[in-house]
Amino acid sequence: MKRIIFFLAILILTSLAITVFGKEKASVAPVNLTCEHLKNPASLDVAHPRFSWTLQPTDESAYGQRQTAYRILVGSSQQKRADHFGDMWDSGWIESDNMQLIEYNGKPLRSDEKYFWKVAVKDENGNESGYSEVAKWSTGLFSQEEWTAKWIGTDKAYDPAEGPNKIYDPWFRKTFDLKENPSKATLFVASVGYHEVYVNGKRIDDHVLAPAVTDHTKRARYIAYDIAPALTSGTNVIALWLGTSWSIFAPYATADKPRTPLVIAQTDIYDANDRKLARIATDQSWKTYPSPNKLIGNWGFGVGGYGGEIWDASKEVEEWNLATLDDRNWKNATVYTPALELSTQQVETNILIDEIHPVAVESRPDGSYRVDMGVNFAGWTQISVQGNPGDTIRFLFSEREQEEITFGLMNAYVIGASGKGTFENRFNYSSGRWITIKGLRSAPKKEEIKGWMVRTAFDDAARFECSDPLQNWIYNTVKWTFENLSLGGFIVDCPQRERFGYGGDAHATSETGLFNYKLGAFYTKWLEDWRDVQGTEPMTGNMNDPEWARKQEGSGRILGGGILPQTAPTYHGGGGPAWGGIVVTLPWFIYQHHGDMRVLEDNFEMIKGWLKFLDTHVENDMLKRYGARWDFLGDWLWPGATSQGMNNYSDENIFFNNCYWVYNLKTATQIARVIGRTEEAEQWARQAEQSSKAIHAKYYHPDDHNYSDRSMRSLSAALYGDIMPAELRPKVMERLAEEILVHKNGHIDVGITGGAMLFKVLREEGRDDLIYSMTSQTTYPGWGLMRESGATTIWEMWEKDLPGHSLLHSSYLYPGAWYIDGVAGIRRDADVPGFRKFMVRIPKLTETQISSAKASFDSPAGLIESSWERENGRITLNVTVPPNCTATVLFPDDNGKTVHVNAEHVKETGRKEGYILFEIPAGKYRFSN
Repeated sequence: MKRIIFFLAILILTSLAITVFGKEKASVAPVNLTCEHLKNPASLDVAHPRFSWTLQPTDESAYGQRQTAYRILVGSSQQKRADHFGDMWDSGWIESDNMQLIEYNGKPLRSDEKYFWKVAVKDENGNESGYSEVAKWSTGLFSQEEWTAKWIGTDKAYDPAEGPNKIYDPWFRKTFDLKENPSKATLFVASVGYHEVYVNGKRIDDHVLAPAVTDHTKRARYIAYDIAPALTSGTNVIALWLGTSWSIFAPYATADKPRTPLVIAQTDIYDANDRKLARIATDQSWKTYPSPNKLIGNWGFGVGGYGGEIWDASKEVEEWNLATLDDRNWKNATVYTPALELSTQQVETNILIDEIHPVAVESRPDGSYRVDMGVNFAGWTQISVQGNPGDTIRFLFSEREQEEITFGLMNAYVIGASGKGTFENRFNYSSGRWITIKGLRSAPKKEEIKGWMVRTAFDDAARFECSDPLQNWIYNTVKWTFENLSLGGFIVDCPQRERFGYGGDAHATSETGLFNYKLGAFYTKWLEDWRDVQGTEPMTGNMNDPEWARKQEGSGRILGGGILPQTAPTYHGGGGPAWGGIVVTLPWFIYQHHGDMRVLEDNFEMIKGWLKFLDTHVENDMLKRYGARWDFLGDWLWPGATSQGMNNYSDENIFFNNCYWVYNLKTATQIARVIGRTEEAEQWARQAEQSSKAIHAKYYHPDDHNYSDRSMRSLSAALYGDIMPAELRPKVMERLAEEILVHKNGHIDVGITGGAMLFKVLREEGRDDLIYSMTSQTTYPGWGLMRESGATTIWEMWEKDLPGHSLLHSSYLYPGAWYIDGVAGIRRDADVPGFRKFMVRIPKLTETQISSAKASFDSPAGLIESSWERENGRITLNVTVPPNCTATVLFPDDNGKTVHVNAEHVKETGRKEGYILFEIPAGKYRFSN
């Protein structure tokens, strides 16, 4: 009895303590803080940046955790006392469950400053969480007038008439004295071409191939470098190393700048009392000297390719980036005045990732050595060599085992006086699996050869695995391929032949990207690139017009208006309406995924301009063909396409592009309604309705519910544009199913654009059975054939052995989204963007097809998990709903079996299309029958 009384007293005292000293512990805590989709970003030039977080449950076994209010504090110093932290902004307690992209509303931000922020929330019972860990961001330069630095380069420029590039990647340096160690110094650097930054011999930051690729007829992006720790009292030197790369890319040639690497940089240096000690800025007083590194070949598609780079060890200069170097024999920099807008690089930089080691080294009869890296990849290599001084060692890259070199990609190393050295990339990258080494006198050692994939440093967001090994191979290979294409803040079509950001290919990759990676900043930057290139004619728009070659061997004329080229930021190459139309589709995908209203607003005028341009080619409510040979492509690279020839002059292609145009109109209508642009929404909705009727009337075949040429791509396009009367859609869907399962024996029969349409339609219709049929084939055409052929990346074409085509390409990456939202069943709710509400649906697949699947998806609203299994007719499903979210579970209605749930508060809410529906709040759940 005494023990019972004792425990009761403890409980009473605890309750009193909670009442007197504070509330109960909150059920959630804010974590994963981001600013403008980035973790602790540097040099933002956004006046009102947006904050996001997710919530972590304090009790993993609880249910229904929610946020009912938040309070954000922003401080100008992390060291301020806690009660004064919010000197820039204290939002106060805001009654809201919003935790995504909340706009800063405090005092005006100043250029070149660091700011710190944290957030607290209230849970479903009004209990306050503690404050999160402190996150930070720094600002860039908000106005062009704040730049007093000058653009500098050398007096050497690339001349296409002279053949391959002859410019050695230049060094620049500036020495200066400081009377004391500084406390703050941010060096802002923008370059045309790549750059590296050194201070007193120390490399600043470990990113590579900086900055992100940008249209250098309009813009240059700067990166902020914190150089204060590398500076000291006394004599200092800032050294910049430029790489030629995009500086000689033909479409970027303009009259106001030479085709040569350029740089602009400046830093204000402060002491501990925030007193400015000095401003160091690029000007003619900087000294320059050629480095030992040089681009091999040119830079661009069709003008010798992207080559590689050569290092001449005989030209090395020790201590080139130290203050002790006597640089009196170096030349002064040349000042240039390009008309470029300077803006920050608001996307992650490139990094080296996934170190790759060779699996075999073969000696060949001609004295060369063949290195098998075991996987096709795009990136850097490091290879140690030895020989006689002056020997040139060549490294030839190939995607194909039977070919010594593909796409002209090679590197070289000229051995210096020591007789040995190490080649490593600096301002270019290669792509391939096999490396043929020529010029060595003895076999290279496997342990002295390394490779790395190079890609933009966005975070992974998903994991997936299922019972079918082929599906796992496709998923993992799609992701590996996607990552090898994501260099420089945009997705290239291929990393070896073209390196262009095709809009049509983006349709095949963007949802795969969003469901598997954190790409909010990445795609926001790419859309800015599309805004920059709008108004420029596609490369081959009017090739017979003598004025088309404004930019020498690349691109087209600046026409103004809403016309879009087929790629950005590179605008070079062919395409059609589905290429430019990515400017409508991608903002909508980002909005659905992130709930990002600003991305719709920022790109609305571009969308409006694009649709206005298409309006000039509309007759009788139908889009007619425009442009020259390569400007009106429809589907691309379907099975057998190369033998059949391009279909861009066919009537079927008119139909295909009209269906896509209607899809653009309907998507733009939704965008306009979300942001309150009623007039445009009504106009586009009306046009979409009228055009749908016109297209259907002309191309529909009522005898078999088919369209145009009765191909799979035509059926996909019709359903994608939803051009048919509502009562016919189920019949057209069944005709598509027949086309796949019967006429094509379960195989796919579309290409890049048609495939993106097909998979989007089937995912939204819940026809996982049809997608599985196509992804499970191991004969031509299909992903399974790629696996059977030993592929380690996804090919450009369904056919492997056609010469000149890439084996690492963006063409067929569209299954990557399906594995998350189809097989694992984690699906967006069309009415609630940002995954605050979502669905988990077990796919309609048989146990012999896929018997189990599991995935985790780190959504913008938190970690979602789904794991299901079918065994002997019994189904189990495990679901994790993150705090502040709700989900609709669609569990198969299996012959009237009762569904058991591990939580009493979960009740059946309805039945639909063979599923039993359950609405569930945050928590971990197990369903079974």
